[in-house]
Amino acid sequence: QVQLVESGGGLVQPGGSLRLSCAASGRDFSINVMGWYRQAPGKERELVAVFTSAGRTNYADSVKGRFTISRDNAKNTVYLQMNSLKPEDTAVYFCNLGYIDYGKPTYVELWGQGTLVTVSS
Repeated sequence: QVQLVESGGGLVQPGGSLRLSCAASGRDFSINVMGWYRQAPGKERELVAVFTSAGRTNYADSVKGRFTISRDNAKNTVYLQMNSLKPEDTAVYFCNLGYIDYGKPTYVELWGQGTLVTVSS
């Protein structure tokens, strides 16, 4: 069974930086898509940045130029470097993974538990 472990959230002042990480672990699986979504209070969950199945990156317009998604394939880990943070970036950030489970086989979508990012002075 595949598991996701997220880390890196916290409190930061406007203009500051944070880096989130999300590691996938398990057996007999292949990553198809992996990335980050966020959900602010009273709002719907939205895409932040993701690696597509073709290996390309997609970003929300609101974070382009400030956030960078990267990955370490050997560690099955994605990172989200967040710079120039704004109060409106405050949200719970969720890692999202779409993978092929070779043991079944089937396509599975998995969400992390979420990590809170608070941007405030």
